[in-house]
Parts: sequence; structure tokens; C-alpha cells
Amino acid sequence: MNKIDRYVQAGTRHNTRLGYQSALRHYEIEWGGFLPATADNIARYLADHAETLAINTLRQRLAAIAQWHIDQGFPDPTKAPLVRKVMRGIQAEHPAQEKRAKPFQLDQLGQVDTWLDGAIAAAQATKNRPAELRHTRDRALLLLGFWRGFRGDELARLQAEYVQVVPGEGMTCFLPRTKGDRQGHGATFKAPALSRFCPLTAYAAWVSLARLESGPVFRSIDRWGHIADEGLKPASLVPLLRTIFINAGVADPELYSAHSLRRGFASWATSNGWDIKTLMEYVGWKSVQSALRYVEGADPFARHRIEAMLPAPEGPTSAAVLKNNDGGARE
Repeated sequence: MNKIDRYVQAGTRHNTRLGYQSALRHYEIEWGGFLPATADNIARYLADHAETLAINTLRQRLAAIAQWHIDQGFPDPTKAPLVRKVMRGIQAEHPAQEKRAKPFQLDQLGQVDTWLDGAIAAAQATKNRPAELRHTRDRALLLLGFWRGFRGDELARLQAEYVQVVPGEGMTCFLPRTKGDRQGHGATFKAPALSRFCPLTAYAAWVSLARLESGPVFRSIDRWGHIADEGLKPASLVPLLRTIFINAGVADPELYSAHSLRRGFASWATSNGWDIKTLMEYVGWKSVQSALRYVEGADPFARHRIEAMLPAPEGPTSAAVLKNNDGGARE
């Protein structure tokens, strides 16, 4: 690979690059499409997969095909009116509700942190270094992921040399590349030192135990306690977190993903008086729409707000009905 190719490759997010490669393989090899493509080819490809692929997956396939044509100097067939109409028709015929990860709540964070604290103590008592390493890493990943509202890929790409810790105050994490950072300036995120569930203390304990000074912060650990040189893959975070939740006794662990930490922090912050502007600045969202997608209010069905505005019940029968709706005994 020459220098130009290396810098071109570096200019594209790793996950995006892998996704585009997979999309092109699906179009060319699995479906039998040709590149460069025509609008008719793309329309037939979309129609053939309209019932089996999600609309967002089809959009990602189109983005990959479009990027290939742009890179090779060909006209982009995905912008043709025919392709646009087919996509609108697929969306109309196959509507799908967006699936969102369940937010991880503060009481659950405390439950898992308590379990990890006990697991670390047990591993130290039995001199089980592999277990001590895993639980210490998991605690740092969980607390930092929650209090910083990091995405899964941001946790996976965090580098030890870009983290600065100020004991008793907080920590600063620099990410050379973040989602939506078109200019490639990177972004700096700060996390506070806390009296409970402290991300700074958990992080410091992990990097000290693992003797990390540079490279990926969060890495895999084998059964003998050997720490990998490479960082965890973003896709591995979901099964890792669900395993932690299962061991800690969290109900319905299959409903959570790496985004659950981000959604959980956003919901906790708004429920405790953070305004949207403050939350956006802290987490790094560029638009209100992005922020609101992650917020799960304390009263999601507006039940308590509406109940407070209802007129007072008239007579014992209405009072009994209201009491029963709140879980009281029937009268």
C-alpha cells in the first residue's frame, strides 16, 4: 500500500469501510450484480431484497455502491429517479419500527457495580489473576461507558495515551475521530470523579493492574490472564455486557446493548434536571433530534403529569377506582 492509499484509507472510519466492503460483496458476489451499475440494476437489486432486508440496511447498501462509483469516477446510479422511487415504495410497503436498546438505569448500574466489587475481592482472595483482570476491566468499561455516554465503538477505540487523570477531580479522554466529525479534528470528553460508582477510580485500577501506558484501553483477556495487544472489537461489547449483566442478576439482559449505557445516562440526566443543551454538549450530540432519540423520561407515558391535572374524584366509587388502578385493594 502506497502513502496515498494509506491516507485515503485512514480518512474513512474503520467500521464504515468494513460495512461498505460487505455491502459490495453482497451486491456483486451473492446477488450477481455488475459494477459499474445502472439504475435498472440497482432497482432490481432493491426489489429482490425488499422483503428480507431492513430499510436501513438497504440504505447502507446504496451508500456503499454510490461511494464505489464516486471513487472510480463513474456517475452515481443510486441518485436516479427510478432508484429513489423504488426506495420510497419499499418504505411504504414494508414499514418498520426502529428498534432501540433498553436504557440501563442507575439502580442497575449499582447492582452490577456491587457484584463486580465482590467478584474482584473474591478473585484477589484466591489469587485468581485472570478473573481479577476481567472483572476490573469490566468495571472500568461499565462505569466509564455510562457516565461518559460513550458509544460502543468509542469505548473500543479509546487509547490509554489519550486519557489524562486528575486524581480527585476527573479524567479527560481524547478521541482522534468521532461520529459526525467530518473535519477530523477529534473530540475531548471529560468524566468526573464521583463518591460512588466512580469511573475515574475504576479506570485507574484497571490500567494499573494491566500495566497499560499506551494502546487500546479495553482489550480481551484469555483464560491464563494474557492481555491482547489489540482492543476489543465493537461487536464483542454486546455479548460481553450481557454476560456481565447475567452474572450480576440483571433481569432480561438480552434487551440491552452497548447503546444501553448511552441511553441510560441520557435518561438519568434529563430526569435529574439537565436541559437538552447541556446534555448535548456533554455527550457530543450535534442536533436536538439525535439527543431526543436517546432520552427516556422518568414519566414516559406522561401518566403522572396527566393524573396531576385531572379533577379531584367525586365520591367513594371514583376514589376506589383510582386506588385500584394504582395497585391498591378493590373496594
